[in-house]
Amino acid sequence: MQTGAEQSFDYVVVGAGSAGAVLANRLSANGRHRVLVLEAGGKDDWIWFHIPVGYLYAMGNPRADWCFKTEAEPGLNGRALNYPRGKVIGGCSAINGMIYMRGQSSDYDHWRQLGNPGWGWDDVLPYFKRSEDRVRGADDLHGQGGEWRVEDMRLTWKVLDTFREAAAEHGIPKVDDFNRGTNEGCGYFEVNQKRGVRWTTAKGFLKPALTRPNLTLWTHAQALRLTLAGKRVTGLVVRHEGREVAVTAHREVILSAGAVNSPHLLQLSGIGDPAVLKDNGVQPLHALPGVGENLQDHLQLRLIYKVKGLKTLNATANSLIGKAGMAAQYLLTKRGPMTMAPSQLGAVTRSGPEFDMPNLEYHVQPLSRETFGDPLHPFAAFTASVCNLRPESRGHVRLKGPDPLAAPAIRPNYLSAERDRQVAVEAIKLTRRIVLQSKAFAPHAPEEYKPGPQVATEADMAKAAGDIGTTIFHPVSTCRMGDDPNAVVDARLKVHGLEGLRVVDASIMPTITSGNTNAPTIMIAEKASDMILEDAA
Repeated sequence: MQTGAEQSFDYVVVGAGSAGAVLANRLSANGRHRVLVLEAGGKDDWIWFHIPVGYLYAMGNPRADWCFKTEAEPGLNGRALNYPRGKVIGGCSAINGMIYMRGQSSDYDHWRQLGNPGWGWDDVLPYFKRSEDRVRGADDLHGQGGEWRVEDMRLTWKVLDTFREAAAEHGIPKVDDFNRGTNEGCGYFEVNQKRGVRWTTAKGFLKPALTRPNLTLWTHAQALRLTLAGKRVTGLVVRHEGREVAVTAHREVILSAGAVNSPHLLQLSGIGDPAVLKDNGVQPLHALPGVGENLQDHLQLRLIYKVKGLKTLNATANSLIGKAGMAAQYLLTKRGPMTMAPSQLGAVTRSGPEFDMPNLEYHVQPLSRETFGDPLHPFAAFTASVCNLRPESRGHVRLKGPDPLAAPAIRPNYLSAERDRQVAVEAIKLTRRIVLQSKAFAPHAPEEYKPGPQVATEADMAKAAGDIGTTIFHPVSTCRMGDDPNAVVDARLKVHGLEGLRVVDASIMPTITSGNTNAPTIMIAEKASDMILEDAA
């Protein structure tokens, strides 16, 4: 491979995804800094990046997805899961579920209590509001006019409304805003769309800024390793256009490659647990045992119920006439099933009275399939996925040798904590009460298809959780923020013990947020951009 001439910038941002696109915009805005953004994927010039249901075609497609897989998981009865991560400008915001969910105020107050000043709810709320462009308008908790479009769902389903009524019977109140600091209740999600088209950070933040002469974007540019001079990160080596290019960062390198790729790049560069690095053929240059550790994710249990007398997407999507009707509706009105996020109705509640804050989130869908990507079932049914918002299980991301093009080992260790297994059991019980013991569903003769009525004892339910559990695509915390020996970055997101290097993405979360993780990731980048510019002043 040919080696190219060295190139020089003030800031180099690794990743043009949910965080990187925000940083590209904010760091280049004043015109004083030369900013390079590296994206290993390509441009978003494919129709399925824009039509909301395109996630069905993007996940698992190397044009859009890194196509990672977990290791075989003991907690999932030996199954390995596909682990989608966006590989395109816009990153995961180009292939995710489009759900706008901040989490709970207590999530961020807990971060502050863990030794991270400036990360409490009152500290981060202004950053959520700054980028928000909420179609409902601004108020004391919401913003309008920012780059991040937030709209209401463009459809409803009677089967989802029935679930909402049933949930209310069991103490889960109806709400119309999950983003006011407490997200307890049941309602339709707000989504990152603009008039029926997916809205990404590439559209909102990156592309408008690319007209600036001080901002450069390289696509199909994969970072191979960081370069260090003593304890200062001076730049990195990038594979771009068929050659290796040495890039210098006069101020900082900022890793925004996500909870899988950011720790992997650190490890490939000799930054991490010395024992792990040596075992994989990498010379340790800077000992940080927490790199790649503390992986947290939301595991969803996909319960499926057959119903009678309620329309679901199964019948429409399995009919040529139905498919044609959906396409025509979308083309003519930008409404209908093709605008659907993967989940439309949400519910946030508690698995038991011992929890002082909600610890379960439902993603309810008017459809059902055996596994993600399979055809829809030939019978009327809906899916009530439920995830533990505050898992205690911890996993890791670790390199598999020194080859930067080899995927790392991803081991979430789902259901390895006893409390997580018990919450899973209680989640199954609660779902059964909502669906099978409510007046709202009674006229529709609901019948449990998965895990099925044969799963009767708590031991059966715990095993079934391993059979039907799957990721809801929220990996975080592998470069955890904190001031203890196992933390990777400090409260200003600087990597401990090194100069010229920060991590700005979901990997810095000390603990996972109580909801979908895309909006918090954008907030992290907003706050980080202010800190970076303050330090440059």
